[in-house]
Amino acid sequence: MVCLLDAHRDQAQNIRYETPFETAPAISTETYLDTFGNHVRRFIAPAGDLTIRRDGVIDDSGQPDPVKLDAQEIAAERLPNETLVFTLGSRYCETDKLCDTAWQLFGSAPRGWRRVQAICDFVCNHLTFGYQYARATRTAYEAYQERVGVCRDFAHLAVAFCRCMNIPARYANGFLGDIGVPPDPAPMDYNAWFEVFLDGRWFTFDARHNMPRIGRITVARGRDATDIPLATSFGPHVLKSFRVWTDEVEPAVLSGLARRIA
Repeated sequence: MVCLLDAHRDQAQNIRYETPFETAPAISTETYLDTFGNHVRRFIAPAGDLTIRRDGVIDDSGQPDPVKLDAQEIAAERLPNETLVFTLGSRYCETDKLCDTAWQLFGSAPRGWRRVQAICDFVCNHLTFGYQYARATRTAYEAYQERVGVCRDFAHLAVAFCRCMNIPARYANGFLGDIGVPPDPAPMDYNAWFEVFLDGRWFTFDARHNMPRIGRITVARGRDATDIPLATSFGPHVLKSFRVWTDEVEPAVLSGLARRIA
């Protein structure tokens, strides 16, 4: 099996504490960097039940996702080589099927940040979120037609629209707790959002929540969900349970943790 469970390497300097990668029964694992710079964990799963667990504490600025309203698009001929792959269609983001629609909807929108925000506004209003709508095979075009989905569908549709407008966009996933917002009674899950390349750097956008959020922890980035699945098995497996927790740590707990580390 290969899994994407570790915080992205650009979070490394913010990790205050983390447990070893735990499995029951105990097995050895190794990691490698994939094409997109993600830490992928590789191991041989024994027959029968296997439990995987990881916990940690990560520093966060406490500030919402950055907003730069004057961030500008970069003309296609001036885009860095490494961003061009994120302007192309991919398995779940069919730019060929959505290009005409994208230009009709966003062709007259102000270029740059405001155009990407217009895309987020449209996707957020066009799709209805619900876990009952989850389908692993749904593409951006199908989400546009069906008008339902989960966070990955919101991200895929927004990514596809951005690429249609020649704005590099990449899919991302990770952890997003209810910090600075009313608690969501639904069980926590992996979250999906996306990043766009404006003004020579990548910015975070979230078409599902459609607002800057606090405490976003990136695990992986890729062209779409094909590149960064939670787990891939080279043989049959059944997911029996899955639990995610992303909570703000109280200062007293953090102080006790610091003493334990020391």
